[in-house]
Amino acid sequence: MPRTALLAPILALACVPALAQTGDASSQAVVREERGNRVTENVPEIPAELLQRLNRYQNTRGASVAGWTRDGCLLVGTRFAETTQAHRVCEPLGMREQLTFEAERIGIGDTAPAGSGLDGFVYSKDVGGDEFWQLFWYDLATRESTLLTDGKRSRNEEPLFSHDGGRLAYSSTARNGTDTDVWVMDFASRQARPVVTEGGNWGAEDFSPDGGRMLVTRYVSINEWYPGEVDLASGELRMFPVDGGKAGFGGFRYAPDGDGVFYVSDEPIDGEPQEFRTLRYHAPGSGAPKILSGHIPWDVSGFEVSDDGRHLVYATNEDGIARLHLLRLPGLTPAALPELPVGVFGGASFSPDGRRLALTLNTATSPSDVYVIDLAGGGLARWTRSEVGGLDSDAFVAPTLIRYPTFDAVDGRPRTIPAFYYTPKAPAPGGKYPVVVSIHGGPEGQALPTFNPTFQFLANELGVAVLVPNVRGSSGYGKTYLQLDNGMRREDSVKDIGALLDWIAQQPELDGERVGVYGGSYGGYMVLASLMHYSDRIRAGIDIVGISHFGTFLKNTEDYRRDLRRAEYGDERDPEMAAHFERISPLSNAGRIAAPLFVAQGRNDPRVPYTEAEQIVEAVRNNGQPVWFLMFDDEGHGFAKKSNSDYFGAAAVLFWQRFLLDHGTGATD
Repeated sequence: MPRTALLAPILALACVPALAQTGDASSQAVVREERGNRVTENVPEIPAELLQRLNRYQNTRGASVAGWTRDGCLLVGTRFAETTQAHRVCEPLGMREQLTFEAERIGIGDTAPAGSGLDGFVYSKDVGGDEFWQLFWYDLATRESTLLTDGKRSRNEEPLFSHDGGRLAYSSTARNGTDTDVWVMDFASRQARPVVTEGGNWGAEDFSPDGGRMLVTRYVSINEWYPGEVDLASGELRMFPVDGGKAGFGGFRYAPDGDGVFYVSDEPIDGEPQEFRTLRYHAPGSGAPKILSGHIPWDVSGFEVSDDGRHLVYATNEDGIARLHLLRLPGLTPAALPELPVGVFGGASFSPDGRRLALTLNTATSPSDVYVIDLAGGGLARWTRSEVGGLDSDAFVAPTLIRYPTFDAVDGRPRTIPAFYYTPKAPAPGGKYPVVVSIHGGPEGQALPTFNPTFQFLANELGVAVLVPNVRGSSGYGKTYLQLDNGMRREDSVKDIGALLDWIAQQPELDGERVGVYGGSYGGYMVLASLMHYSDRIRAGIDIVGISHFGTFLKNTEDYRRDLRRAEYGDERDPEMAAHFERISPLSNAGRIAAPLFVAQGRNDPRVPYTEAEQIVEAVRNNGQPVWFLMFDDEGHGFAKKSNSDYFGAAAVLFWQRFLLDHGTGATD
């Protein structure tokens, strides 16, 4: 359970378009090929012309801030070869010096606090996407990495230094492989011990200024967190009361005095239920918490407190657009910030002296880059300029936010669903644009207007419109909306896709007879479910690491995830829920999927096991539908290595070209 960043990480999966196939696919032999770590079935050879056409779009990259070093440089995560690695940048638009050279993607964790005597950072690394992350210390003086955790089949994440650098807290499944405990390491001796072993999914939030206490949270679901404080000397765990009994939270930090706390919560205020999460401050003995963002009717997505105790920055998510707010401490008075480009923030970090704020900014027409704000002078400096493959960024398409009516009503009026709409700039050759509907995962995620080279390729190179809906169950639109797809209401979100198909059919510029659906993880389930219900209106679909049957998914997902997913989807051990899963799961209804399907999977996926992909491929293929299958043996829940991601992206484009972009029938392999 990750600590809340300033704003949720930006997710982007590759996708792209396709001609219809005739004939009985069940009578055609399955053509299986194994090349290195890649397994394909019925995926044709990728034409050289297509690879060349995609090349520049697949060579865009972004950069994200991970923290400051003690000498005033920034740690940045970016990719220049196969995987994302750690780099250092020491001035605006300065040279990026690569520090780590791992074969696997790394995640940069916490940096050593200034004044600790340490000079380096902690990073995480798994093997082949299995998500059994181990933690490593990178020493900037020696340029050497040292393993910190057990190196076994344990999951270790979210490293957090105490303010003096003497201790390192992190979450780990090392005790029993199922529960996620909070561990604390004496960093000098590298001896670690679990300090919270209550069972469930726990995370460390913050050390007190004196290092004697630590704020922790237990995560049950997006709507249910339980905060507490552990005394590190005695091991005593004291849980804080939660107004209303159950609520969602978004981070806890000690105030600079070590007594009060800042946190984000959707607990009731004065007995009134709250739709959105607000930033709050509470000091012992002060009565009710002080609401700091109550004037903003949107979620606070995260916040940070400067080490010098003079500033707090928080971000709000306003209809998918991020807004940044600065408060001076201890008075909590608003402070001015320079005007920022409209976009999405991926993280923020105060400099050790508290004078500067680094943040990651992503927009729909530019990849993530790092900017630094001078808090005293108000200046804004760009520290990285990521490549866009030599493309003209002025030609990129920015989406518009639309809302379309769905099947049910709110206060007597049709409920509307928000969606980002990417329209090609060039006129449609046939008068109407074909459409790809991209469905996010989660299900508690939110599609944001971030830079996506796949969407830009679809729009600029293939003349395809892209619609990215936030169907019910998405975060960012209030607690009621978030819970509309829970339990027995799971297929209501699929009905929102049906309503989008209705909306597409009514738009004069869109071709309602050429619609494809695309999604990963839970979005992959949504692709399969949409094809199950609307194959008569959907030409083709691409499912990446998607759930095909909730019962088998919950049985086979890793032990540490099972109860977390039961909280969202339902408990398969309940006969009524098991019967519901059987009714709604695409695997049980494969005979209704009457459209070409492309299924892509990572062999090491700990979340959605590869068996979910294999079983739906076999079932739909037996139903007589063209099915392409792709699996990488060195990937997990998505494709982290550039060569794998590039191949999938090219295969996806070819699939769209074969099954979406034609205007009639008769196209065959």
